[in-house]
Amino acid sequence: MTRRRALVTGASGYVGSQLARRLVSEGWDVHVLVRPGSDLAPLADVRAALTVHVFDGATAALVERVREAAPDAVFHLAAAFLAQHRPEDVATLVQANLLFSTQLLEAMAANDVRLLVNTGTAWQHFGNRDYDPVNLYAATKQAFEAILAYYVNAHGLAAATLLLFDTYGPRDPRPKLVKALWNAARDGTRLSMTSGEQLLDMVYIDDVLDAFLAAEQALRGAGSVQLRYGVSSGAPLDLKALVAAFEAATGLCVDVGWGERPGRPRDVTTPWTGFVPPPGWQARVGLEEGLRRSGEADGLLRPRDGT
Repeated sequence: MTRRRALVTGASGYVGSQLARRLVSEGWDVHVLVRPGSDLAPLADVRAALTVHVFDGATAALVERVREAAPDAVFHLAAAFLAQHRPEDVATLVQANLLFSTQLLEAMAANDVRLLVNTGTAWQHFGNRDYDPVNLYAATKQAFEAILAYYVNAHGLAAATLLLFDTYGPRDPRPKLVKALWNAARDGTRLSMTSGEQLLDMVYIDDVLDAFLAAEQALRGAGSVQLRYGVSSGAPLDLKALVAAFEAATGLCVDVGWGERPGRPRDVTTPWTGFVPPPGWQARVGLEEGLRRSGEADGLLRPRDGT
């Protein structure tokens, strides 16, 4: 059988690099699209199995890159993420999350590439509302879905958007909460926190990758369609409960200064529930198990068999 061919954007990021690695392991012919100067170190162990295409920003060039890759499916994970933006950040967010993403759709349409798995965020649904963006990042993600509707209806694309909650796992370089907990526990430093009321929905990376593959499978043979799926652990918890789960999973203690930091505007305290998961998918790795797996893989915890 001919191997399926994937084009992955955002492959130098954490989730994108993990997805590229997973696709290689499952026998896909994997092409990645990067900007000049992108750091491919997260892909070092699979670099020889990848075909790398460099995009210089021009739409015509992107049309050519997609023609060269000739993918059966595009996995679009490239994005600029900012929890809070400043005026000088507006152009970056719009260029990365709207301009580039729309150029990608145009290149797909020009090359009759129909299948797209897109990445959104649960932050598009503040307060469990049908649409209320937590921040400008989430607003650009919603705006791209509106643009995507045109390409689905006018060019026959089959698209699914995965709205991700919080993601974590081994080899994660992002300066997120789980990394801060490991650092504080290892170094014995105090970690200043908010009052601890905001909600997090932690989904282990292997489950996240399963969701991408389930969404791609759902689109095979589909007609022109635009689908949306939520990728949730099914067990959101507040920040204080997450710290307690971390300590229980690792056997480590974290010195937390609760209330020493102000909360962000529009911190999430109400879970979003108005979603369906990808067909046949559910999160399988619980938080404590995922934290242990991450710690063992990163050499932060001794393996449970004592070796």
